[in-house]
Amino acid sequence: MIDLKLLRASPDQVRAALARRGDASTTRLLDELEALDIRRRALTGQLDQLKAERNAASQVDARLMKEKGELPADVRAQRKQLGDRIAGLDVELRDLESELERKALFVPNLPLPELPDGDASHNRIVRTWGQPAPAGGPPHWDIGAALGILDLARGAKLAGSGFPVFVGAGARLVRALINFMLELHTREHGYVEVEPPFLVRREIMTGTGQLPKFADDAYHTEPDDLFLVPTAEVPVTNLLRDEIVDGATLPRGYVAYTPCFRREAGAAGKDTRGLLRVHQFDKVELVRFSRAAASAAEHERLTGHAEEVLRRLELPYRVVLLAAGDLGFASAKTYDLEVWSPGVGAWLECSSSSTFTDFQARRANIRCRPQPGSKPEFVHTLNASGVALPRTIAALLETHRQPDGAVVLPPALAPYAGTERLAAAGDG
Repeated sequence: MIDLKLLRASPDQVRAALARRGDASTTRLLDELEALDIRRRALTGQLDQLKAERNAASQVDARLMKEKGELPADVRAQRKQLGDRIAGLDVELRDLESELERKALFVPNLPLPELPDGDASHNRIVRTWGQPAPAGGPPHWDIGAALGILDLARGAKLAGSGFPVFVGAGARLVRALINFMLELHTREHGYVEVEPPFLVRREIMTGTGQLPKFADDAYHTEPDDLFLVPTAEVPVTNLLRDEIVDGATLPRGYVAYTPCFRREAGAAGKDTRGLLRVHQFDKVELVRFSRAAASAAEHERLTGHAEEVLRRLELPYRVVLLAAGDLGFASAKTYDLEVWSPGVGAWLECSSSSTFTDFQARRANIRCRPQPGSKPEFVHTLNASGVALPRTIAALLETHRQPDGAVVLPPALAPYAGTERLAAAGDG
């Protein structure tokens, strides 16, 4: 949630920042918020004045009671009228504040100044790693089928398109990747592992920004009013919801594996084939909490942790800084990690590393106390996929496929998979 005090104090600054996102509806929303805020302040002023009048009248009434033993009828009528006005304005103010908060939940985060302007065509490649193989060769869906480790047809039979089934060595590969990443992030990068619920309450989805704007993209259960997590970011960030943590414990990092569930899987076409866009997928997520002064450095550190996964898997990748018009709703700055997929002939996003400044912390009420006895302040939240499995598996199969059709696993992964080589049954 944006800082409404900042909107009130520096409306031009807020408008200019959000205009960089290129969404005209945000300007209209800011107009509505400012009008509501002006009305709220006017109502608050009226209420304060009326309550001051009531306090002064109570002193007069005390003297009248002492002198006459009761209040005259006309005085009682005046006091009732005053009380009714206060009660009515209290209700009006509560309704107005609810409307203000409801609308504020639809306002996206402010892009940081260093982002390029423009849409996705203005995204900037920050760095690359590895030597991409020439485009060509079989795509991962053909490799997986030939090895007998990926069954898209049976997945479609079970749940429809976008629900792949991994079989045999494919299922072991998924488990190996998850364990490899969890071990890397906990033992070498210092994260605390969490196993969160895969279903969360409505307010938890609101805290990280998935609701209310993106309700149609989520899987929702009735009558429990619970949501299947679209990412572990949602439950893990909200671990500290409504808490004030000791500033001395920051920064801190958590890592979690969860399956992820997303109804929106993209438009039909070539970009949806195989593992490119699915409704259910596995992901290891990194979440960090920081004080404001350290969050920029924490973002670079976080991004490096996700990059290390791809380096150890020996997958060429590039880091892309998103332009302001391509940012996610809650993000203030995002790096996409795109892995090279030679069979598909494209760079595939397998991780987004984002800083949310205090946007999520305001929605989830996550604060820290910098010093004992000091005033609490909102923390900064950050997260990155560390990494998502489907596109990583796609790139791994296509990159490490050998001329004989087998796939050689990188040394960092092989011990977790229990083999150095994936081959079709009977091929050795």
